[in-house]
Amino acid sequence: MTKFKAAVFDWAGTTVDFGSFAPMGVFVKAFEQFGIAATIDEARGPMGSAKWDHIRTMMDMPSISAQWEEKYGDAPTDADVDKVYEVFVPMNEKVAADYADLIPGTLDTMAYLRGKGMKVGSTTGYTRSIMENVLPVAAAQGYEPDNLVCSDDLPEGRPGPLGMYKCMVDLVAYPPSAILKVDDTAPGIGEGVAAGCVTVGLALSGNAVGKTVEELGAMDAAEIDVLRQNATKILKDAGADHVIDTIADLPALIDQLEAE
Repeated sequence: MTKFKAAVFDWAGTTVDFGSFAPMGVFVKAFEQFGIAATIDEARGPMGSAKWDHIRTMMDMPSISAQWEEKYGDAPTDADVDKVYEVFVPMNEKVAADYADLIPGTLDTMAYLRGKGMKVGSTTGYTRSIMENVLPVAAAQGYEPDNLVCSDDLPEGRPGPLGMYKCMVDLVAYPPSAILKVDDTAPGIGEGVAAGCVTVGLALSGNAVGKTVEELGAMDAAEIDVLRQNATKILKDAGADHVIDTIADLPALIDQLEAE
């Protein structure tokens, strides 16, 4: 047994989709539908948020806001966010499953957690309709968490705590200090912090680095460490208690925390 009762994982960049690539091009293409040029870097900025909130944040970026006002005569409103969101969701539904390969180490980590009698929960910034395409692909590879909380399941998404509260109910796991929240984004870490959980950031597999396994493998240790340090700062600034490279490193961290 362990002093931890559950671990709750994000999806893209944490358990699937190394580098968190699935949403990036879709955000750019969705804005293109409205004659707005958005960059991949702009799309990566709010990653981890509920997708409506993500689009709202992008709309408020100076470059995008200025383009919108020039084209449509006014600064983008929430109604405009709704329009982009309605285009984005079906586009992302189509591509998310194509990027649902498990991140190396996921199955070994799940076996480790199960061996300790821990529950495995999950939350995501994806909508339920998007995740319906991802779940069967993950299950076919052997990954089936005990629950799933999507961004549109509750009245408020990340970085608020409601998704984690729902996990506590679903998993019958408490207190928050006995739950690990594992995530690659600042909003996802914020979700765990807000709920009072122990938060673990993933530096190399996620959105902040945005590299494939192969791309990282072609880099030297010094280059990788620069990326690691940048991602670590983002996650620590969001409140992460611990930062590791990928989900494969979680068992060693848990062993360390228990030894302490």
